[in-house]
Amino acid sequence: MTEVREILQRVEDGQRLNREALLCLFHHAPLFDLGQAAQTVRFRHNPQPVVTYIVDRNINYTNVCVYRCKFCAFYRKPVDADAYVLPLEELARKVEETLAAGGTGILLQGGVHPALRLDFYEGMLRFLRQRFPQVHLHAFSAPEIAFLARVHRLPVREVIQRLMEAGLASIPGGGAEILEDGVRKAIWSHSKASTAEWLEVHREAHQLGLRTTATMMFGVGESYAARVEHLLRVRELQDVTGGFTAFIPWTFQEENTALEGQVETSGGYDYLRTLAISRLALDNVQHVQGSWLTQGTKIGQLSLFFGADDLGSIMLEENVVAAAGVHHRLDQRTMEALIRDAGFTPRQRRTLYEPL
Repeated sequence: MTEVREILQRVEDGQRLNREALLCLFHHAPLFDLGQAAQTVRFRHNPQPVVTYIVDRNINYTNVCVYRCKFCAFYRKPVDADAYVLPLEELARKVEETLAAGGTGILLQGGVHPALRLDFYEGMLRFLRQRFPQVHLHAFSAPEIAFLARVHRLPVREVIQRLMEAGLASIPGGGAEILEDGVRKAIWSHSKASTAEWLEVHREAHQLGLRTTATMMFGVGESYAARVEHLLRVRELQDVTGGFTAFIPWTFQEENTALEGQVETSGGYDYLRTLAISRLALDNVQHVQGSWLTQGTKIGQLSLFFGADDLGSIMLEENVVAAAGVHHRLDQRTMEALIRDAGFTPRQRRTLYEPL
């Protein structure tokens, strides 16, 4: 198709793609051509044939959540028998195991527990920082921070400042789902952080000097136009702040969720197309992460030929996706073999993409 060829030539020439061009690629571009173009952009941002990964652990300090999203199989109500809030010593044990395995960081997220207040979060961060000063605390998604701002009637900036003083080192991109409010409302059970609120948390964090990641969970029945809107909102904020270290797209996993059987989910083909277009759209974000966790190791390996320069974490612990029936696992040796077999050099990194 002539229009697709012209758009991909614009990519080759280093031009920015607008909304109409990105929609055209979603609807018409062949998968192989998208992969080639995405690799061009990948090597423009990261010239070396290196693929990075991190050794860390995703610790969910609670599984209680006020939002009860339709796409989530992990949350519990406060009255459920298996609802929990981890004691500090249990957190410490998990961090000690992470350090013993060569880990350098902790991804710390809930549940948005309706009874926990800001002093709980500050205390948890201070405890971990004092006990493990060498560990990077990558913690609390935008909905968690927006909830704290709401219940305490504080500005988002003040909440983030207090968390930073307690030990917060960066913020993950969770809670983004699709940054288009019509889609967001369709997949929630209760009002959650809107697109504007998600962006506000990340904008304030960036202005305070805190780096964050941006994510996209797709395959919940949204249109291509909604995916493009998401990419453009991330790109617009990055133009202003430059605070996103990486973009991480993954596919919705439906098992055990309220949306199971209700939407057309995405498989490997759609994942690779969306990954490649994300790489083309986000010309101001250095790193794009491939998702072996949701897609399995083979598609994860293929993602390295569709724009990804990073494979994320070996995930010493992961609970949210596992609750939806996905149990892919990697150890460090397998991760490095996966990268080498694809023709790249593996390199362990820290949370902010600093080399180890």
